[in-house]
Amino acid sequence: MAHLLGLQQVGITLGSRPILGDISVDLEDGVRIGVVGPNGGGKTTLLRLMTGAVSPDTGIVTRQRDVKIAELAQADTFPDGQTVRDAIHGSDATHVWAGDAHIRRLHAGLLPDIDLDGKIGELSGGQRRRVALAATLCEDANIVILDEPTNHLDIDGITFLAGYLSERFGGARPEGALVIVTHDRWFLDAVCTRLWEVVPGNDGPGGRDPQPGHVETYEGGYAAYILQRTERERQAAVAAEKRNNMLRKELAWLRRGAPARTSKPRFRIDAAEALIADEPAPRDTMELTKMATSRLGKKVIDLEDITFTYPGAPEPVLRDLTLRLAPGERLGVMGPNGAGKSSLLGVISGELTPQTGQVKRGKTVKLAVLDQNTRELEKVADLRVVEAVSEIALRVSVGKKELTATQLVERMGFTRERAWTRVAEISGGERRRLQLMRLLMAEPNVLLLDEPTNDLDTDTLAAVEDLLDSWPGTLVVVSHDRYLLERLTDRQMAVLDQSLRDLPGGVDQYVQLRELAGTQTPRTAATPEDSGPSRSAQAREAQKEASRIERKLGKVRTQLEKLHARQAKESESGDFEALALTSREAAALQGQIDDLEESWLEAAEAAEELQG
Repeated sequence: MAHLLGLQQVGITLGSRPILGDISVDLEDGVRIGVVGPNGGGKTTLLRLMTGAVSPDTGIVTRQRDVKIAELAQADTFPDGQTVRDAIHGSDATHVWAGDAHIRRLHAGLLPDIDLDGKIGELSGGQRRRVALAATLCEDANIVILDEPTNHLDIDGITFLAGYLSERFGGARPEGALVIVTHDRWFLDAVCTRLWEVVPGNDGPGGRDPQPGHVETYEGGYAAYILQRTERERQAAVAAEKRNNMLRKELAWLRRGAPARTSKPRFRIDAAEALIADEPAPRDTMELTKMATSRLGKKVIDLEDITFTYPGAPEPVLRDLTLRLAPGERLGVMGPNGAGKSSLLGVISGELTPQTGQVKRGKTVKLAVLDQNTRELEKVADLRVVEAVSEIALRVSVGKKELTATQLVERMGFTRERAWTRVAEISGGERRRLQLMRLLMAEPNVLLLDEPTNDLDTDTLAAVEDLLDSWPGTLVVVSHDRYLLERLTDRQMAVLDQSLRDLPGGVDQYVQLRELAGTQTPRTAATPEDSGPSRSAQAREAQKEASRIERKLGKVRTQLEKLHARQAKESESGDFEALALTSREAAALQGQIDDLEESWLEAAEAAEELQG
């Protein structure tokens, strides 16, 4: 594999504080790197070193002569008056970019509901993010760096993006390297072949000896990273114990003279899987249900034949919806952006009043809502983090354990220094954690979480999940984070077509339903005023046809890649008879691809003409 970029013993200092030091990493063709680490630990600085936006103070950064880098930042810089077409393709004519299969696939997967001639300023946050993704991935680059690419994407968009990136930067003959900074653990597992963990530095004792952060490398995705990291920590603990034993013996010798004969301690070196062999399930569902029933009674919240419409809206967001929440139930709610998930939480919490139907609440229900903003913390901006938590209560019972405010703050990842920082000065991820802790200190028995993973790093997410595992109450989680939904909830439902659908098959069933419906993202863009219903319907059908052809193209391309790999093996072995047969099969598949590409171009042009 060709070497593209490397950092050798790189270090960088901002002011008097070293941020990163002794960093040595490399990028080659075909690698898909996931970058993880706590917020503020140096991930963005690492990316800026790779792109050349900042120069290292020590070490060197090497780049292949013709290397080109495309980068997706967390916020786009598109002018509001720019068209989507210009933002993605600049001044290139349609026939120039439409002849590229991977660009056509990006259009079908990321932009099916977006008018290419529409203005950037007219798009929603999720649509702008998809345009920025498409613009980055359409660049002619052999290193692609994506900073939080799943932000604002729903499960459909995340699933498409994972498949696209795995295919583009994988396969038998990969070209180019991919670097992704993300907190989406399912995405890391689905896409990445290696993980880089940015371990932050520290200020040293009394701030006199600051230590820079460094990078730990791991093979595989998120699951493999957790196993390897656990094993490394176990081995480090064994080494520390050995050192402590040695020091104790030295101390004994100094006090008593020559030590007595002692047997040498033996340490087992087990595989990482053995570390979790006797680990109990994350939660005792029966025990938590029993505890929740004792706190809540048998009735929690029932929604019966609910219909809710926003004032002035032509159609209801939710129609004839029925839902019964049981004591201790853990429900995950998913759905495309704009489908009505937050509206459902609003109806459950009582913030929104439905036009028809009934909402019945148990007499003992004590409800709390974690919404998508943290403005409520402005009233405690001058308090320290610990003070803002203890202001609600000094102690809280979580499962069978009682935690003080200080213990809860520590369990949620705040160091002693950060725990006594003013709320006004903490980061977005820390504000999110504080918001959740204040809710839990009030000891609600029904908890509604709306996108709880926003701004949280992977370690913090694990800490939040561990805490909620032992929380005895009814939990409703709205999220696009597949890992969180599968880890934290026992039942999943989807808001689709103004109603709520049960998903016995979980997230995978939801993805299959969306694929069968012929959509990858919700079509919420406004229809041009001069287009009648029939013309709009024709445009949608043409778009569906283009998406169907694109999916078939993906399957055929995968088959062709496998044949190319087989050809390479047959050529090496000298089996020329088999090579001839394989070559004929590959030629037939290539012809099929050419026909499908022509059909896709016709469907795409028809859809574009009808939309215009």
